[in-house]
Amino acid sequence: MTRYRMILACCLAVGLGGCNWFVPLAFILPDTRKVEPEYAKLVDCKAVVVVWAEPETLYDYPYIRLEASSHIGDRIRANVEGIHLVNARKVEDFIQRTPEAAFNPELVGEHFRADAVVYVELLEFQIRDPESPDLLQGKARAEVTVHDLRSEEDDYGTQELESVELTVPEQPVLYTAAAPTVIRNQTYDKLAELVARKFYEHDEKI
Repeated sequence: MTRYRMILACCLAVGLGGCNWFVPLAFILPDTRKVEPEYAKLVDCKAVVVVWAEPETLYDYPYIRLEASSHIGDRIRANVEGIHLVNARKVEDFIQRTPEAAFNPELVGEHFRADAVVYVELLEFQIRDPESPDLLQGKARAEVTVHDLRSEEDDYGTQELESVELTVPEQPVLYTAAAPTVIRNQTYDKLAELVARKFYEHDEKI
């Protein structure tokens, strides 16, 4: 009888609140955790996203600066409260007219009178492995730095954030006429997600 009461007490402890007494523990425990932003100072400020890419990458993807910064900017804009981001096309037009601005984020920020610049250095970007041209898989690796232009003149604050690395999808897919565009957009979306969530609280799978 004592053993029966102990089992019943355990079942009641799990099943309080009208839940099924025999629900597996995996369905009770949370599978995500809150992650604080690496950099929380973009709230209510004017900012610019600047993407730099290797010359070889620009040769293969001539619009990568505009495309990547547009995706990243859209994700930041949707999740950071009160932020005003300079239009990515305006930034690209300025870099086209002022080539040195591509590797001088503070110059871009000063031109647009921004409070901060999110500088993304694309060290790797590809959707097709040269050794397997019939297979497609997006890969990207980037360094992310924030330049705070609100600091004293000639003494701008710079903060390096954790680097970003991704592969999508997990397994390569066969080449088709439409596949390159799909994989490229998936790679941009994942890159934007990993960069943008550095600036706002988000859930992460445990």
